[in-house]
Amino acid sequence: MNAIELSGVDKTFGKVEALRGLTLDVRAGELTALLGPNGAGKTTAISLMLGLAKPTRGTVRVLGEDPKHDTVRAGIGSMPQESAIPQALTVREAVTLFSRLYPAPLEVNKALELAQLADVAGRRAGALSGGQARRLAFALAVVGNPQVLFLDEPTTGMDASSRQAFWAAVDGLKAAGRTILLTTHYLEEAERTADRVVVMNAGSVLADGTPESLRGSVLTSRVRFTSDLVLAELEALPGVEGATVDSRGHADLRTRQPEEVLRALYARNIPFNELEVSRASLEDAFLTLTAEPRKAG
Repeated sequence: MNAIELSGVDKTFGKVEALRGLTLDVRAGELTALLGPNGAGKTTAISLMLGLAKPTRGTVRVLGEDPKHDTVRAGIGSMPQESAIPQALTVREAVTLFSRLYPAPLEVNKALELAQLADVAGRRAGALSGGQARRLAFALAVVGNPQVLFLDEPTTGMDASSRQAFWAAVDGLKAAGRTILLTTHYLEEAERTADRVVVMNAGSVLADGTPESLRGSVLTSRVRFTSDLVLAELEALPGVEGATVDSRGHADLRTRQPEEVLRALYARNIPFNELEVSRASLEDAFLTLTAEPRKAG
């Protein structure tokens, strides 16, 4: 079952085409990371899913219906990058106010606990630190007990311990069957938490799969070492698909066949030090995918 469905969606603003033929299904109960460079169309797509805008062409369905319907909105929670929270309200007052907008909300104390805000529940929103304000935005997003949760750059401003607790809370929501759509520039978080990654560029889907499959679709390994080889010699090694070397001899090779590279170094008795072999990360895959020119058709 799909919690979100976009079919052949175009969205234009005057002469600007923000989305072009966007087709995307988000399956119920999954955490899907929606990634893309600035201007890729992510924000526009999410505004359509939230019912804040209408597509120029195509259809958008959330929980099987038009996201503008009140019944759908009651089942959606959203943690935007910026939240207009009344600064004079205390944390508890803000969460209580939002809870009253939903037919079957979480208990206020439960929402505060999920967001690690119980100890500052009496503090005014205007007196919160940046990280605490993000945690309040999370509490407001989950207090309605949503079936679908949108998280837009959720951990910006959070310290390491707050991030760890935040993702533990998100894991709990996913285990409870919630559908979660995440946008983030912290690609290591997407790689660690997402069941599925969708990469957008120029208003349409560029790649779609698990973090593992996206990593495997591009250069899968990096081989780093120091040596006296110049760039042309590094590029000539078998299996090397890209290479850089700095003035101190630090070589960085991109390859699908790290074993072939190492075999060649040993076979040719090429001295090297500080060897490091690592699998490509989701960030490597993302940068490669979004750097490639769009193909016609």
